[in-house]
Amino acid sequence: MSTNTIQSGNLKKLSGADLEDEDLSGQNLQGVNLAGARLIGADLSRARLSGAALDGANMVGCKLVAADVRASLVGANLMQADLTEADLRGANLRGANLMRASLNKATFSGAFLSGANLMGVNLQGVDLRGADLRGANLSGANLHGANLNQADLQGALLNEANLEEADLQSANLAGATLSGANLLCAELENANLDGVNLAGACLIGTVLDRTVNRLDLQVALKQPEELKIPLE
Repeated sequence: MSTNTIQSGNLKKLSGADLEDEDLSGQNLQGVNLAGARLIGADLSRARLSGAALDGANMVGCKLVAADVRASLVGANLMQADLTEADLRGANLRGANLMRASLNKATFSGAFLSGANLMGVNLQGVDLRGADLRGANLSGANLHGANLNQADLQGALLNEANLEEADLQSANLAGATLSGANLLCAELENANLDGVNLAGACLIGTVLDRTVNRLDLQVALKQPEELKIPLE
């Protein structure tokens, strides 16, 4: 399908369309049905995709720089996609594959990322406030300085993740796995740590709520002197 066809105005249903390597930059694709579409290497920079359906779409290497992607991308393959400065607030990315995607300055606040694959992804400083990350794979991800305030990380995999200076205040980490994670100077006040696995995690300078059972953490981490409990 050519770009001319896209520009013709017949946009409401493009499900399953082959748009590989197409230049769709700046296009208005709001509410368009692109479910299952083949968008490998397509350029959607600055495109308006709010309300669009991209469920199951193959978007490997797709360029979405500064695009409005407040859309449904359930099970979409976004491996190696460029989402620099993309707006994904409230986007539905359940079960999506974001391995090796570029997410610099992207916004994911309130996004649905349960079961998503974010293994090894660079999310440094990214806004993930209130995001649903239940069961997501964030193993080895770089979340240095990321905003995860009130995020739901229940059952998420964060093995060897870098959470240095991350804001995890009021986050739900129940049953999450953070073995070997770096939580240097991270903020965990009011976070739910029920059943969390912190084996081998670095908690130097980590700010924890006074209600956290200090003794349990001391036994599990074998570094009691490194825990910083804020005073009332």
